[in-house]
Amino acid sequence: MEKIMVLGVSSGVGKLTFARKLGEIINVDVYHLDRLFWKPGWKQATIEQFSTAQKNIIYHNKQWIIEGNYSNTYEIRAQYADTIVYLELPRYICLYRVLKRWLKNRGKTRPDVGEGCPEKMDWDFIKFIWTTYYRRKKKMRERFQLFQAQDARNVYFLKGKKQIHSFLKELERVNTTV
Repeated sequence: MEKIMVLGVSSGVGKLTFARKLGEIINVDVYHLDRLFWKPGWKQATIEQFSTAQKNIIYHNKQWIIEGNYSNTYEIRAQYADTIVYLELPRYICLYRVLKRWLKNRGKTRPDVGEGCPEKMDWDFIKFIWTTYYRRKKKMRERFQLFQAQDARNVYFLKGKKQIHSFLKELERVNTTV
């Protein structure tokens, strides 16, 4: 595991927390797509800026963990990733975690988001999570199956808190005995 993509069914599934813990266990730097995409004042990077930022990470680092979905640039990461981890939790847990994150970080800029982007919440975001969850779940599972079909990759589908926790615990055990 040297070049790792961490994907998830939805905001709030735990991509950031998982990637951070994984990075600590295997001693690999973590890069957050939200940090590359969002510019001060919640302005979106252009597709060219966003793609270039990802390519710079991929081309200039022997090891990396890139966390986030952003389907419009999947291929940039996927063609170089040797490991893909997909996280899936129920919709209500994802929504609960998004609301909890907002309450915890209200008015502050999280380290995984671009500078000048204080935590915010709006009805459109909540509605997006709620109304697109099952469609995105189906699409992500289709992508996951394509990833699994490529022989040169380690692909992990972690469904539920228990599987996610067990995966990290096992990696921790293996990396402390080496």
